[in-house]
Amino acid sequence: MDFRAILMGLGFALMWSSAFSSARVIVAYAPPLAALSLRFLLSGLIGLCIAWILGQSLRLTPAQWRATIIFGIFQNALYLGLNFVAMQWIEASLASIIASSMPLMVALAGWIIFRDRLPLLGSVGLGLGFFGVALIMGLRIEGGADALGLALCVIAALALTVATLTLRGASSGGNVMMIVGLQMIVGSLCLGAASLGFEEITVIWNWQLVAAFFYTTLVPGLAATFLWFMLVNRIGAVKAATFHFLNPFFGVLIAALVLGEALSALDFVGVIIITAGILAVQLSKQDGAQPSNPD
Repeated sequence: MDFRAILMGLGFALMWSSAFSSARVIVAYAPPLAALSLRFLLSGLIGLCIAWILGQSLRLTPAQWRATIIFGIFQNALYLGLNFVAMQWIEASLASIIASSMPLMVALAGWIIFRDRLPLLGSVGLGLGFFGVALIMGLRIEGGADALGLALCVIAALALTVATLTLRGASSGGNVMMIVGLQMIVGSLCLGAASLGFEEITVIWNWQLVAAFFYTTLVPGLAATFLWFMLVNRIGAVKAATFHFLNPFFGVLIAALVLGEALSALDFVGVIIITAGILAVQLSKQDGAQPSNPD
């Protein structure tokens, strides 16, 4: 892995992790489902325009259409929608920690359902990761964290796990940016319908809302996605996924710096344990992986 790939991975992890803090600002001033629906509509349209400029086509394979619909529903509508709703009641740092457990859930489900080989390092990592998540959740529940918000975040992580496992091998065939744009449009339509049915559209307009909305749309929404695909093309999906181990650390750090969320010593211990667990799981997946050419 070369220096440029390391910088790309760090940039992706930083941008992805910052989404929880900006989302926390958005839901303080606007209905979460409506705001997220609008964000996906804008991101999707920009993505489609980029795809058109790149000469990509709407002629997708059946696997790509399946990926577009499933990810649009499970990742954008359920995963992010539930996280946005939950952050009306829980802190961004806690939401980011639960969301960061997704690689652990994928590894565990892959081992149970698909009989994926899980080396000793991966098994130890799973145990560490889930112990760290349980430690932080237990501390926050004792501290009065909202049970409904916690439950929504857990369901959100499970939804993304299901989508990830369902779409194994469905990303081949090109037209990547077209797929990204279309699945954002799918998410926007689902969230827009849910907003019309369940939300009262009341917005408190201020510069914080506008700044957080456009930041979330352009940086975690588009730039992080684009950087992720560049990273995967450069070093391969297995090595790129290793950078997910940084998400718990970056998530709580950004929430503390930007939102002033208080973190205890045990919170940091839990984050370190989760980080070590995710890293161990991702490194164990590299055994037997095909080498990639960084150039």
